[in-house]
Amino acid sequence: MAMKYLHTMVRVKDLEAAMAFYELLGLRQTRRNDYEQGRFSLIFMAAPGDEACPVELTYNWDGDEGLPSDSRHFGHLAYAVDDIYATCQHLMDNGVTINRPPRDGRMAFVRSPDNISIELLQAGDPLPPAEPWASMGNTGHW
Repeated sequence: MAMKYLHTMVRVKDLEAAMAFYELLGLRQTRRNDYEQGRFSLIFMAAPGDEACPVELTYNWDGDEGLPSDSRHFGHLAYAVDDIYATCQHLMDNGVTINRPPRDGRMAFVRSPDNISIELLQAGDPLPPAEPWASMGNTGHW
């Protein structure tokens, strides 16, 4: 039986905030479907050149009453980045908390506005340890 990866779906409570966050990560909207009858929208976002592996943002127009409050029932999303330090600095400069800083020059975790855990991994070999990251502690959960 053959299988093919399609996407990862995450529920979002504030569509504009969620899209802005994923755009900070470098993702772009590749497709959007609005379903008037079901009162929800599906927005697919992917990194340029990686459109075959999108994140599907599911936005329920009337809210998400009755759904898990921390949205962590699936694990996390993971993305390789060219420069983990520059990526984390860009996110911090735009108000994103670095929950697990890249002390090792290889891995960091942040969370989206909907509390989705995002793992950032340095592409290739880890970068040499550098400040302020090397001595920065964890913040919250990741």
